[in-house]
Amino acid sequence: MKMQRRTWLRSTLAAATAVSTATTTAVAQPASAAKNPIVLYLDMQVDPAKEQEMIRNYHSIFRPTAMKHKGFIDVKILKLRTALLGKAPAHMNYRFQLTYESEELRQKWIASADHQMAWPTIENTLVTKDYTVLLCDAI
Repeated sequence: MKMQRRTWLRSTLAAATAVSTATTTAVAQPASAAKNPIVLYLDMQVDPAKEQEMIRNYHSIFRPTAMKHKGFIDVKILKLRTALLGKAPAHMNYRFQLTYESEELRQKWIASADHQMAWPTIENTLVTKDYTVLLCDAI
């Protein structure tokens, strides 16, 4: 009888773990995510004197405006903490990351009046407009 109880407990725990893992995995994937979106990276040098202005504009102007456009998946601005391996790009202290369902929809966003209004609120806080932009396909 003891052996059957142990076998039953192991089976029950294994099943509960499998259900929990499947539920967590399902929740982790956003419903709006495209199968193979594009991701744009822009390495920026934000003027330290304008850093708070850039952060404020990102949260109050740029992000809410971008979110309204078809194909938008995500946008982030990341502050460089340290290079753990190799060298960080020269003069880069922030990285902008934009994810869209497709390059065609991102181009429509760029051509929009909303983008023409919102992007300068970020760009005008940079030391230089000579920045690196990388466009990647998510696979």
